Amino acid sequence: MTSVTETPRVLDGIAIAAEIKAEVALEVAAAREHGYTPGLAVILVGDVPASQIYVRSKVKTCAELGIYSEMVTPAATATTEELLDLVHSLNQRAEIDGILIQLPLPAQVDTNRLLEAVDPAKDVDGFHPVNAGRLLSGASPEQVLAPCTPAGILEVLRRSQIPIAGQRAVVLGRSNIVGKPVAAMLLNASATVTICHSQTRNLEALTREADILVAAIGRAGFVTPAMVRSGATIIDVGINRITSEAELVRFFPGDAKRREGFLKRGSTIVGDVDPAAFALAGAYTPVPGGVCALTIAMLMSNTVKAARLRRL
Repeated sequence: MTSVTETPRVLDGIAIAAEIKAEVALEVAAAREHGYTPGLAVILVGDVPASQIYVRSKVKTCAELGIYSEMVTPAATATTEELLDLVHSLNQRAEIDGILIQLPLPAQVDTNRLLEAVDPAKDVDGFHPVNAGRLLSGASPEQVLAPCTPAGILEVLRRSQIPIAGQRAVVLGRSNIVGKPVAAMLLNASATVTICHSQTRNLEALTREADILVAAIGRAGFVTPAMVRSGATIIDVGINRITSEAELVRFFPGDAKRREGFLKRGSTIVGDVDPAAFALAGAYTPVPGGVCALTIAMLMSNTVKAARLRRL
């Protein structure tokens, strides 16, 4: 395997997110000068602690940037029909530009029906089939509400001056939330894209061809050094909690700070990429502090975009 002589470049998602939020705040101020304030409604069904923390963070960020927000909290026993009525009411409200349904939903709720009930013009998560179709058709990024995490990945690449056009991109994972949309966005940006998944043969041979490797497969440390071409850009989307001593030693050997945190909390976070693979990269997103930092920033950006597009 080719050795790497230069120190890999860390792509700081926190700093990039701060740039985007500052730009959004300026757009919100401009919108107010034109007589409207972008508005976001977040639907949080039930009492899932992790979801509550995440939603509160979204609402707080709205306040910081000047976006109007509402958090709607139906009971965990809410039926699909009750939630459909709620979505329809939000679709009709002029001051609400974006509707976000926090996932996962309780088992009794038909998630697809609910997501498809959202007005595509207010679908700031980018999950509606209309927006997915626009993305796949190659519509202008200014006219598409794209899923927030894939949109954040493209912002990381562009703002870090990582070439996309003409590059070979390999996406690990085919979810509707990350894998498929980021593949479409990279293709729209003129990369040559391969999507890999659990049934892909000769996986290592394919990933080693990547100039840009996006790992969104949901498995801790799945991407090993043997799967990475020297100098590639690695985008690690995964957030996996590990709780065993064996995994700690495997992924973070000799890392005293990481061990201290592990002993204190009983767990630590690792991405879909084995940290040892980053040494081969030309650039990479860390976990945490990489792609995950962009998701809320892109939600804010989508909300402002939705508000603008609705008033054209």
